[in-house]
Amino acid sequence: MNYLKFIFALVLSLYFLWVAYDPLQGSFLDLVNLPIHETGHLIFRPFGEFLMVAGGSLFQVIMPALFVVYFWRREDYYSASIVLFWVGQSILNVYVYANDAVVMQLVLITGYTGSEGSFHDWNYLLTRTGLIGSTKTIANLIRLVGTLIILIATALSIFYAFNPTRRFSN
Repeated sequence: MNYLKFIFALVLSLYFLWVAYDPLQGSFLDLVNLPIHETGHLIFRPFGEFLMVAGGSLFQVIMPALFVVYFWRREDYYSASIVLFWVGQSILNVYVYANDAVVMQLVLITGYTGSEGSFHDWNYLLTRTGLIGSTKTIANLIRLVGTLIILIATALSIFYAFNPTRRFSN
């Protein structure tokens, strides 16, 4: 067992479980997620207005997931499980945005809230799909997925700290 990997996994687990407990507090990764989110709008722009708007939230989850896939394919399972924390945190960041769709009180990239006239992705997405009345349910499902991924990252990172080359199928 690599004790440094175990300690690192444990510290990250505690930190990201704390983020999952209260996603509104934010995370140091929010500063990484924001430019990725905004890039997602540009990447998805050729696919129409709806996907362009959804593309911000989609890309901020897809990007860290690509790193997880990269490390997993290299059979570096510990690194993949560490990056999986970022996927869960990014989903929780999407939860915060989705949860704000009705009240629109988050300060957006423009420096204003959606209620002050800034465009709010999730208000648009949920209104357009007719799901604005289910905002809390949808946001809570997003939060559940993010929290579950953080719990999975916790289990995998600790497992692979103890078993660096062992797969579950062995």
